[in-house]
Amino acid sequence: MDLIATTPALADACARLAAQAFVTVDTEFMRETTYYPKLCLIQMAGPDGMAVLVDPLSPEIDLKPFLDLMADEGVVKVFHSARQDLEIIWLLGELLPHPFFDTQVAAMVCGYGDSVSYEQLVNDVAKAKIDKSSRFTDWSRRPLSDAQLAYALSDVTHLVKVYEVLAGHLLRTDRGAWLDEEMGVLTSPETYRADPAQAWRRLAGRMRKPREIAVLTEVAAWREREAQSRNVPRGRILKDEAVIDVATAAPRSVEALGRLRTIPAGFERSRTGADILAAVERGFARDTADIAVPERSRGRGGGGNGALVELLKVLLKAVCEAEGVAPKIIATVDDLEAVAEDDDADVPVLHGWRRSLFGEKALALKSGRLALSAERGRIVVRDLPEPGLAAGGQG
Repeated sequence: MDLIATTPALADACARLAAQAFVTVDTEFMRETTYYPKLCLIQMAGPDGMAVLVDPLSPEIDLKPFLDLMADEGVVKVFHSARQDLEIIWLLGELLPHPFFDTQVAAMVCGYGDSVSYEQLVNDVAKAKIDKSSRFTDWSRRPLSDAQLAYALSDVTHLVKVYEVLAGHLLRTDRGAWLDEEMGVLTSPETYRADPAQAWRRLAGRMRKPREIAVLTEVAAWREREAQSRNVPRGRILKDEAVIDVATAAPRSVEALGRLRTIPAGFERSRTGADILAAVERGFARDTADIAVPERSRGRGGGGNGALVELLKVLLKAVCEAEGVAPKIIATVDDLEAVAEDDDADVPVLHGWRRSLFGEKALALKSGRLALSAERGRIVVRDLPEPGLAAGGQG
């Protein structure tokens, strides 16, 4: 199959796809040596059997027709595990596809498990198998072989059937609204804005000291800005473990920086070493009273409620098996820890449909109004009378 390599050909293909109810979309990209992903291929297909491959590396192509299609409110854009694809589209034109449907998220609601793979869905839903031999292709090289193009095309052609089946299931079970929150996160520009000031969050781990977090914030922000400006991976600037080491040790001299085990010999006397020390000083200059220690960093870990958290995990598994939905979309371990500590915790599982499905049961388990038992290898959930009522009945 030929690649679309010119703007007029792309405009014609996008006009035809825009006439359809939905279009399946995927991208192939490379980012091993860059900060920003390098878009190498775009695949699209429609329910009428039309399928196209677009070459974004062609010097004769302007991707505006593709971006216009992504913004077309009359066409549903269907992806599988869309986050990285959406990041690329955001970087191309500062827009995000709408209306939008992620089959991986939908599959969790439909009971296919946490983070189900595309291959698994195609096998289960479309009753087809995908040739994985081209999975680790260097998509930036040209020409691409017929096998590579066929593999790329299968990422969107089978997705047509997958979407139709999952959308039908959601319609029958009236669970379409369950996806709204997850889809909202994926289609929020804030999800894709790489703000250096927020880079520390992915590294904070169990840090509890405000001063450590202050230094981490400045060092991580410096690294993020450097990686962005040079368009190289963060690790090329400074590895994660080194950033954490600097934040913990807070070296304030060349000699102290050089003593850190994660800093290569001689690195401390380079321009980068000077930048790191300057970032440390900025961290020390911050008012620790303004440092908000994230909840996860307070060492919650379930507090003294470890056994209760384990029971809540069992309850979650039992509810999800009964309802045919993946646990990941209902509650995280952090959510369960928060519920174990506080009946009024502000976590998703105590709001909306999650509360109705699981949150109320979790609170009932805490208060002794619900019991778990094992029968024939399965966990059974049973309502119990309120403790107060039971005691009153004895009097």
